Amino acid sequence: MSILSRPLRPPLLPVILAAFFMYGFDGNVVNVALPAIRGGLGAGQAALELVVAGYVFSYATGLVLGGRLGDILGHRRMFLSGMAAFTLASVLCGLAQSPTQLVLARLFQGLTAAAMVPQVLALITTAVPAEGRPRALAWFGVTGGLSGVCGQLLGGVLLDGDLLGLGWRAVFLVNLPVGLIVLAVAATVLPRTTAGRRPALDGIGVLAISGSLALALVPLVLGREAGWPLWAWAMLAAAVPAFLAALRWERRLAGRGGQPLLDPELFRGRVFRTGLAVNAAFMAFFAGFVFVISLTVQTGFGYSPLRSGLVFTPMAVLAMVASLTGKRLIPRYGLRVPVVGGAVTALSLLLTALALQTDGERHALPWLLSTMGLMGIGNGLVLPSLIGAPMAGIAPERAGTASGTLSTTQQFAAVTGVATIGGTYFAVLDHHTHVTAAAAATWLALAAVLVMIALTLRLSRATKAPTPAPVPSPQGATPATAGRGAPVERVPALGASVHPDPAPEV
Repeated sequence: MSILSRPLRPPLLPVILAAFFMYGFDGNVVNVALPAIRGGLGAGQAALELVVAGYVFSYATGLVLGGRLGDILGHRRMFLSGMAAFTLASVLCGLAQSPTQLVLARLFQGLTAAAMVPQVLALITTAVPAEGRPRALAWFGVTGGLSGVCGQLLGGVLLDGDLLGLGWRAVFLVNLPVGLIVLAVAATVLPRTTAGRRPALDGIGVLAISGSLALALVPLVLGREAGWPLWAWAMLAAAVPAFLAALRWERRLAGRGGQPLLDPELFRGRVFRTGLAVNAAFMAFFAGFVFVISLTVQTGFGYSPLRSGLVFTPMAVLAMVASLTGKRLIPRYGLRVPVVGGAVTALSLLLTALALQTDGERHALPWLLSTMGLMGIGNGLVLPSLIGAPMAGIAPERAGTASGTLSTTQQFAAVTGVATIGGTYFAVLDHHTHVTAAAAATWLALAAVLVMIALTLRLSRATKAPTPAPVPSPQGATPATAGRGAPVERVPALGASVHPDPAPEV
């Protein structure tokens, strides 16, 4: 019996989105707690950088593997295991007695998040009926935005309130009761599935892809603080041939009838490829811009972590409203919705850059509050379609791999955005004020949004392409059956009323 033929139990979506929230919360709350960690553990600058960067690094390098393990072992099993391990890792972070222990616990926490998070999109793709996916993806986007803002706001509240006298440890230990509740509920509501043929684990692919990603991520995460030494540039240069070699191995394995970790069939569909590019452009802009504005209001304007978090509140609230409104528009207007949303976001960045350049610090805060709210509206219209497009038409047995690939692309783009947009900010800051540096970085963020809009228009043309008569494809499959192995060139998850393929058994 197919999952999609059974009614979806209401608690499922909040339960799986709780995992996504916990991942995003822990990625942001640590920034608020760094001064307290430095004072409590005597951590040096290098240790503090690794507390932040180690989580990002281990998460990003483990995502594709986490998605594939979900396909092999089952998304329910991997979700529960990942949540249990993430909760344990959070406790270890909260109990750390030295900087080294905290860094190791954060590396472990990132790996457990990589096991847990890909299952969220995979479960939305396989367990949520088609008519409910726009709503689910809208809430997915809302959750991502809220987790970042709540990381700063709630982190500030926990630290200012000194919960139970725990100090900075409270930002990690708060995951213990939340994780236990999510585990208890998830064990009862997550669907038990059976699959016919599960993919095998590509051990060489795991090492090759993770290694090539590490070669790129380590310098992107640590290179700026280290002053971009020679080793950083050498690792970046080596990452490209290493990744190309990994892709050649994956294609060779697929050609021999094996089951590669990075499935080449996923990239045969133009919708999936373009959808990944749209996601990359958005994440590069968003991560880099939020990073710059956070630094500007804290170091430039002298705001406390709690007050700086309040600057992002209009964006979070309006993004939630726009996401829930946009999911009703997507079935009718399709990808025109994220195009309009991208235009609104671009307008907000343009106004921000002009305000920073003309009014300076004196009037920057009122402008930021209004333009961040406008950005929330634009992002809220973009996010549901942004996530849904590359996942549309993915066969359930490949949902975990596709989700891991998407999440890896997003994370890599986010790190790249922080490195480039943040690097621009620091380069200008060496000779000018915080406001001038923020303006320069905002112009670069605007360029990334314009690229995103152009890619979304291309994606829209791809999804509107007429379906030809059933003829054998280069892989020997007709368009009606191509969805079993690769993404179809339409976007049913965005609310289309016609599905090219009946829901397969899971």
